[in-house]
Amino acid sequence: MSYASDNELFFDPAVHRRVLASEIDVPCQRPSFSLPLDRVGIAAKTLWVRLPQGRVPFTAEVTVSLTRHRRGIHMSRIEEEVTRLAGQTFADPAAYAKELCLRVAAAQEARRSEVDLRGLLPVERTGRVSGQRSQDSLVAAARCRFEDGDLTCERQVGVYHITACPCTQVYTEGAIGQGLPGGCPYPSHSQRSLTTLALGSREDVAVGFDDLAAVLGEALHLVHDLLKRPDEAELVLACHQHPQFAEDVVRQVALACGRRFSGVLAPDTTIRIESRSQESIHIHDVVCALSTSLGGICQQMAATASDNAPAVGPAEGER
Repeated sequence: MSYASDNELFFDPAVHRRVLASEIDVPCQRPSFSLPLDRVGIAAKTLWVRLPQGRVPFTAEVTVSLTRHRRGIHMSRIEEEVTRLAGQTFADPAAYAKELCLRVAAAQEARRSEVDLRGLLPVERTGRVSGQRSQDSLVAAARCRFEDGDLTCERQVGVYHITACPCTQVYTEGAIGQGLPGGCPYPSHSQRSLTTLALGSREDVAVGFDDLAAVLGEALHLVHDLLKRPDEAELVLACHQHPQFAEDVVRQVALACGRRFSGVLAPDTTIRIESRSQESIHIHDVVCALSTSLGGICQQMAATASDNAPAVGPAEGER
């Protein structure tokens, strides 16, 4: 048995043209059971997105809604749009996701489309003492949704960091009963954590992945792949000097968001924060999450400032 070579066709091109001209478009047929579907498309697709950093791979899920009158979608039309975008350079993964989302909706004549990208972005960090540069990664995701002419987009960045548990420190302090030499923080168990920050908006905001990474860096003790011994000592001591529960991590990231984006982004900008701690002395992980708005965070910041403001005038019992 022999197979056709790469240059040999089984059918004459004229045969293909004839069949294409007369063939029924099966996806456009009516289904046997007329029921609309929410999401149909492709998943586990590797997309090579051309960014300022170069071509970066992302795992993608691209879907559209399907009316009850159509049996299926044209899967190849999704791949065609991917191919058309292959040569273009985009500012960030979200810009790519937006363009693909709009193109897929038009190609499939769908009222709703979604593009979900997940991958890694390169980042360079510098040791505080050694000055050594570490080649690290940001966990990056972008999700865009187009529905009835309305486009929303969410950017998400995740970083790895280290936390020390405050409970063990407080207990050890009570057991020792005196401060450690040189003001050294009390020992505690520490663990590596992954915290993600997602920001979503209907507007085309001037906030990128670097801005989200900067917010996380303000609130957390980031880890590097390359750390010399002086850098390691500083990082470990810093996380013990300012220990954090997973709950503290999420609240501090929210506070950093409020400080950085208040007056810059709309109050209805959505904020999602999630932290997962790989506990060093437990078999389980610890998770903590928050879904809110920038306006909600700013309101709580104002309320906290009011609660902590010094009293003015005599106390209630002194009047």
